[in-house]
Order: sequence, then C-alpha cells, then structure tokens
Amino acid sequence: MIAFAFRNIFLCFLIASFLAATAAAPAGAQNMSPKASAESPLLKAEREKIESVVRDYILENPEIIIQAIQSLREREERDSRDRAQANLVKLQGELLNDPDTPVGANPKGDVTIVEFFDYRCGFCKRVFPDIVKLIDNDKNIRFVYKEFPILGPDSVTASKAGLAAWILDNSKYEAFHKIMMVAKGALPESQVMSYAAKSGYDTKALKKIMQEPRINALIEKNFNLAKALDINGTPAFIIGNEVIRGAVDLKTLKTLVSQARGS
Repeated sequence: MIAFAFRNIFLCFLIASFLAATAAAPAGAQNMSPKASAESPLLKAEREKIESVVRDYILENPEIIIQAIQSLREREERDSRDRAQANLVKLQGELLNDPDTPVGANPKGDVTIVEFFDYRCGFCKRVFPDIVKLIDNDKNIRFVYKEFPILGPDSVTASKAGLAAWILDNSKYEAFHKIMMVAKGALPESQVMSYAAKSGYDTKALKKIMQEPRINALIEKNFNLAKALDINGTPAFIIGNEVIRGAVDLKTLKTLVSQARGS
C-alpha cells in the first residue's frame, strides 16, 4: 500500500510539473510535435524548477508523506466497506437462501445469523459457546453456516467434510459441527472421519461426496461471497444489515439480533 501511495504522489508531481511547464511555454509550443515539445529546453527548465521546489518541500516537511499514506489507506478502507455494504444487499439470496448451504437452529426463525468460519480457527472456537447459548435462549434464530477454510489443507478437508455431511444427512450436521468446533488440536482427515463416525455418518459415503466437484464449487462460492463483503478472516457474521468481522461476545450478539429484529 505504501508503494502505491508513493506512485500516486509521484504521478501527481509529474502532472503538476507538466501542466505548469505547459502553461509557461510560448503559445507556439502548443503546435509542436510531442517529441519536439518533450525536448524543449524551456519545458525542461520549468519542469526541473518545479520538481526541485516539490523535492525541497518534501524534505522540509516529510510528515506530508505519512499523512498522504494515511489518507489513502482510510479512503481505500472506506471505499471497500461501502462496496461491501452495497454487496450485502445485492447478495442477500446467496447469503441467506442457498439450498446447498447448511442451515441450523430454527430454519423458520425471524432473524438469520450467517457465520463465515474455519474449523481450525481459534477465535471461531472461542465464540462458539456464546453462539450455542444464544441459540438455546432464543428459539427464533435461524443460523447459516458458511464454510470458509482459510487456514490450510486441514481446514479445507474439514470444510469439505462439513459440506458433505450436510448433503449426506442434514439431520446430523449440527451434531457433527459441534464436535468439530469444540475439538482441540489438529484436524487431519483421520480425525475428521472419527468425529463424523461419532456423529452417525457413514465415512465411506462421506468421503465419496467430499470428492465431488460441487463441494469445491461451494467453497469457491463462499470465498467469492467473503471477498465481496470485505471479509478476510474468521469468524465473520452477517446479522441483519451488519457485517461483523471478528469474534464478539454474547452481549454483542444479543444486541445485534435485537436490532435486526427491530428493523
């Protein structure tokens, strides 16, 4: 980002130099060919004079570089969040009603929480007990599980298993999800299959579905949704018109649900 800021600053200097030098040039110079204009001693002298002034000013006031970088970063972040908010409205169908995405709690609830998560994410595991409490205490919440495996190959394997579990028998999905979320340590495929078996799944059938192209397609779809919503990590939640990036506590979750219900 810093390099980008410097490129923009340098470009502005060049443009300012060119415009100033052009304005100072004789009227006849406007009719010269580009090559001849570029080689004009007058234009060159004016450009060097302006660049020298700019260079001296920066050396005397280096803080303007930091200010420019900060301003650029803030503008990029603001623009990114604005795009994400617009996409949140545009992508409601994919977020809330994708038939291939696992749905739990009360499927007919009046408030939907969408979570982007990774089974190997420590912050996801940390917030999970509060999610369970929230769902247990509010029977009118609908929960959408968006597999977002960003922490390596084991995360991808775990996500494929989760999606395959939903396709194979969605009635057992939440039990499997809970075991995976409370699990500690690594999640190699052998461990994931052990948890699947404990949840009542036929692991041979599960592995077969995990290899189907539609599983990769679902994960890719989730990555595209995350990108559109400016979600770069886990956990992330969509509650009503809010995108929450990062773990939050039970009180915050309740407040957001209440706000969504009120709107």
